[in-house]
Parts: sequence; C-alpha cells; structure tokens
Amino acid sequence: MKWFAVGLLSAALLIGIIVAMVLAKKRPDYNGTRLVARVGIFGALSTILYCVPIFNIPLPFFPSFLKIHLDELPAFICGFAYGPLSGFLVLFVKTIIKLPLTNTMGVGEFGDLLLSSLYCLPATWIYKRFRTLKGAIAGMSVATVIQVLSAMLFNVYILIPFYVFMMGMEEASLLALMQKAMPMISDVKWSYGLIAVLPFNLLKDAVITVLTFVLYHFLHKPLHLEKKTPKKEVLETTEDKPA
Repeated sequence: MKWFAVGLLSAALLIGIIVAMVLAKKRPDYNGTRLVARVGIFGALSTILYCVPIFNIPLPFFPSFLKIHLDELPAFICGFAYGPLSGFLVLFVKTIIKLPLTNTMGVGEFGDLLLSSLYCLPATWIYKRFRTLKGAIAGMSVATVIQVLSAMLFNVYILIPFYVFMMGMEEASLLALMQKAMPMISDVKWSYGLIAVLPFNLLKDAVITVLTFVLYHFLHKPLHLEKKTPKKEVLETTEDKPA
C-alpha cells in the first residue's frame, strides 16, 4: 500500500512536471541545460534542508510534529532569479527524493509540495512581472495569505483525517499530543487549525520571507552573471583567383 501510494503520487508529479516542461519549451528564452543545472543545484540544497533532521526545527510552544524546515528557501531564491518554473522544479526534486523515505504513504510529502507550491509560485510569478522591492513584498504577502489558508484547509480536511482513519490513530490520542504544547486546543479540527496551524504557518512564512530577502539581496548579482553572448556574424568573401 505504501509503495502503491508513492508510485501513484510520483506518476502524478511526473505528469505535472512534463506539462510544465512542454510549456516552458515554447518560450523563446528557454535553455534546457541551464534549467537542469540550476534546478539540480538548488534542488540538492532544498533536499538537504528537507531531509536532514538537524534542519527540522521544533518549536516548544507548538505541537511536536509541527517543525520549521527551510527547504522552501532555495526554491524562492531560484524562483526569484530564474522564474516560477525553476522554483517549482526545485520543490519537485526534493519531494521525489524524499518519497522513498515516507512514513505517511506519500500524503505528508504531497501536502508539503502542494503548500510549498502555493507559497512559492504566486510570489515568484508576481516578482517576475514586477521586479522591484515592492513587487517582491507584494508577492510574498499574497503568497503568505494563500499558503496559510490552504494549510488550514489541508490539515483540517485531509491530513488529520488521514492520520485518524488510515494510520489508525485515535482522535483522543492526537488531541492529547496537541494539548501537551497548547492546552487551549479543544479539538483536532478547526480549533487545532486556528490555534496551531494558523500562527505556526504565519511564523514559518515570516522566517522564510526575511531569509529570502536577505539572501537574495546578496546573491542576485552572482546569480545573474550569465550573459548572452551575441552571435558574431561571419562574412565570407569569395574572390576569383587568376588561373
């Protein structure tokens, strides 16, 4: 069952990535080699931040399973520098690498990819259209609202029911785990969503936003060192040589 779910999710993600690549190839400035190189570098960084436990930061005032991980940071920097598709592909790469290690039949990884994409894509798309500080701030603000609302809906209607019905966890046990850190949580649905998921994601997104602005400020020039070399026109003249 676990590997079936992983395979199904992988197939769905692969179809999505193929569609994105086909659309990207229609752009006149498409360069497949550069895209693969960029995504490979930033995807590796994102995978390390996603999979290595030391980079998953628990917060004592939130339930223990809510941890801040900074895997979205490379996706944002790549997306700001090279466009939304590059940012999404970074998230896709780290998800595919993490899937064989899943202990949630791929649901947790799919949720992370979905919520990270809803966070990264709007911000990088807006910044691509308005490449100014105001554009970046507007993009991150809009993306934060979308991501936070989506996170609450996903947790309440998909993730928590999955743990209860598919993983065999009892609501009472799950609620007790939540209440260890936040006693004011009264149920595993909207009380948990509003009291835990909402502030946690606002805090996480604020951390990602600040780090993205700081790092991109220092990295945007080195990331744009690639210059298009103008094609040199070679004029060939043919002279009649005397016999």
